[in-house]
Amino acid sequence: MADSSFDIVSKVERQEVDNALNQAAKEISQRYDFKGVGASISWSGEKILMEANSEDRVNAVLDVFQSKLIKRGISLKALDAGEPQLSGKEYKIFASIEEGISQDNAKKVAKIIRDEGPKGVKAQVQGDELRVSSKSRDDLQAVIALLKGKDFDFALQFVNYR
Repeated sequence: MADSSFDIVSKVERQEVDNALNQAAKEISQRYDFKGVGASISWSGEKILMEANSEDRVNAVLDVFQSKLIKRGISLKALDAGEPQLSGKEYKIFASIEEGISQDNAKKVAKIIRDEGPKGVKAQVQGDELRVSSKSRDDLQAVIALLKGKDFDFALQFVNYR
């Protein structure tokens, strides 16, 4: 019998991020507390640019965007937002969407699976994802439950369960 397996990835659906950004931009343009403060949110190349005329307002723009991401089912761990920076008369925050599992993080996850997971479960790093395989599907379910119980500083999804 062939081994069962699944992949651990850290991916974000770009269209959902775009939808969240558009919803946030619409709310910012309509909300009374954002009138006349130059608040905006938009794509700037691969990064997301948030602007307003005060530090509090630009943080409020970030808060609106984060709430839209949560409603769309995107983990905030995938959002890497910088600190507000003064640029001329405006404050700006640049944020990026982190995708892929770094080699160091993949090794950490593999070590947890080896140390705390069921015996006979193999984890191997493949580029920016991690393949977990075992003869028993129950063991794979136990690994998924184990990893969901851990608090990583990056988002994890489990795909290609076979």
